[in-house]
Parts: sequence; structure tokens; C-alpha cells
Amino acid sequence: MTPLRQRMMEDRQLRNCSAQTMRASLHGVAAFAQHLHTSPAHLGPEHGRTYQLFLVQDQQRAWPPVVQTVCALRFFYTVTLRRPMMLEDIASPPRPLPLPIILSPAAVATLLSTPRTLQHRAILTTLSAAGRRVSALCQLQVTDIDSARMVLRVRQGKGQHDRYGMLSPK
Repeated sequence: MTPLRQRMMEDRQLRNCSAQTMRASLHGVAAFAQHLHTSPAHLGPEHGRTYQLFLVQDQQRAWPPVVQTVCALRFFYTVTLRRPMMLEDIASPPRPLPLPIILSPAAVATLLSTPRTLQHRAILTTLSAAGRRVSALCQLQVTDIDSARMVLRVRQGKGQHDRYGMLSPK
């Protein structure tokens, strides 16, 4: 492992990033360096712009991986190499804001009544009523349900934060 890669990994660990974020960041910087056949420490802002154009035009990548790569490069140059002026010119693409899909009450009732087993019905009902993610529900334990206060405790949910969610009276 190169010293730069090791330092970036340590910088990410100090900021309590998840293993997935760390892998994605390291992969983004490594792909950048491999594309230009040199160490990223020797590359400048124009190289970053060229690589971003390569991702968008030549590889026709979707916006989320491009943004993730730009953020990884920005972190690498500003935190690991301490060159804050390096990537000012590389703009992140605008994030599309799609409208959410809202189910009708009849569609929700059909969705909740379709499962045959009580376990599956309870899972779908809890997801729907509490508005939680599937990953949070997978880690749910019986002790996390406070039926007296009608709240649901989510431990270490998205962003490694604890949360409370309201339970439906049903």
C-alpha cells in the first residue's frame, strides 16, 4: 500500500467514515491515477477536469458515481495532501430532484394485505407506519418498541445516528 493511500485511509477513519465510503473514495482516487498513469500527488486541477469529462463523455457514467469521484478527489487534495485550492474549478453536477412516488390509500392497503405470513405483514406494516428504511428494520429488536409511548427506537441508522420514530395506532 502506498503511503498516500495509507494516509487517505487514515484520514477517512479519523472522520468515522463507513467502510463502503472508504472503499469508494480509495477506488475513485486510484482510478483517477490509473487513467492518467501517474501519482495523483503530481496532478493538477486541469487533470481533474479532464478526468471528469472522461467519466461523463467517454464512459457515459451516471451522475452519482461522477459526484462520488469528484468528492473523493476533493477530499484527497484538501485533507490528505492539504492543497485546498486544487479542485475549486471542478464543479459538482447539479443533483436531479425527482418527485417521490406516492401510493394511493387503496394501493397501500393492497400492499399491506398481500403477504400471506404474519411476519411479512408485520414487516411491511412497520415500514409503512414508521417510515423507516429496511436496513433499520432488519436491526430492530423487541426492546426497541415502546408501545406505551408509541415510539420505535432505531439504533445506529443512516449516518450512524440513533433516532426515534412514531408508531401508528394501528
